[in-house]
Amino acid sequence: MAATVPASLTAAEIADAAGGSVVGDPSARVSSVAPLDRAQPNDLSFLAHAKYADAFEQSNAGVVLVTPELADSVGRAAARVVVAKPYDALVALLPRLYVPPAFEPAVHATAYVAAGVRLGRSVRIDPYAVIEVGAEVGDRCWIGSHAVVGAGVSVGDDSHLYPHVVLYPGAAVGARTIVHAGARIGSDGFGYAYRDGAHHKIPHVGRCLIGSDVEIGANTTIDRGSIDDTVVGDGTKIDNLVHIAHNVRIGRLCLLMAQVGVAGSVRIDDGAILAGQVGVSGHHSIGKGATLAAQAGVFGDIPAGETWSGYPARPHRESLRAQAALFRLPALLKRIERLLAKDPE
Repeated sequence: MAATVPASLTAAEIADAAGGSVVGDPSARVSSVAPLDRAQPNDLSFLAHAKYADAFEQSNAGVVLVTPELADSVGRAAARVVVAKPYDALVALLPRLYVPPAFEPAVHATAYVAAGVRLGRSVRIDPYAVIEVGAEVGDRCWIGSHAVVGAGVSVGDDSHLYPHVVLYPGAAVGARTIVHAGARIGSDGFGYAYRDGAHHKIPHVGRCLIGSDVEIGANTTIDRGSIDDTVVGDGTKIDNLVHIAHNVRIGRLCLLMAQVGVAGSVRIDDGAILAGQVGVSGHHSIGKGATLAAQAGVFGDIPAGETWSGYPARPHRESLRAQAALFRLPALLKRIERLLAKDPE
């Protein structure tokens, strides 16, 4: 993606946008964002916790968002903008400071668009992209360099495929969906039948259906179904390096973080959260609103609304107690060894 367009804001403009008040120079101007410890006079930063007061005192930041409780902290910023939630205010200000370039529709001369492809209005097709026969690309879509939209695939309005994304035949992507570089959508699942001394591939004829307002991270792979469909619901966000196997169904507004692995035919209900490196074995269900802590290993169904952790995964409090008991074992073993040394009989 092209670099963002530089922008700048004064402390007064920041206060107005964030609903805060200025202490110091309202004309102090910033054009970028940085943490307190490396911020320069043209940077906006924030102070939301007293433990960072020392960093604030030494910071060179030009404008700092601060809570009312910390507004009088010692520091040398040209201006402080007092707001109830500095971090939230910073996030809201980012689009004002980092403005994306204007979208410029065009089909590059080196792109391959097969006969019969339906391109929507104002699309952008970058160099060496491939759009195969029967595909449909919606209005205002952006297909990045070397991306491949397979035969019969549909891409909804306002979606963005970054470079080297591959949508296999049988895939469909909803509107306003972002697929980052190197993701593979609709590849065959891992299914084999052992007979006559060899593993024989099971044909996969299901689809891979991605909803609207979904974001899929770089180098993530989502398999097509075998005879069923693989489905990702609207509003779900998937991090980099995630693998989702065949026939998995993921509901709306779920979060799957880096290196999660979901085996075949798993059901993940709306609003579930799978933290980094969670592994889910096949044919289980994750209930609505459930949370799996990082590196949890799931070998059974997870009830709705509960938080589970550990390997094998269990209710979080139970997992913590089990871990605490495990940590006590070395000390207990030493006590037993001392007792046996005193009385070997």
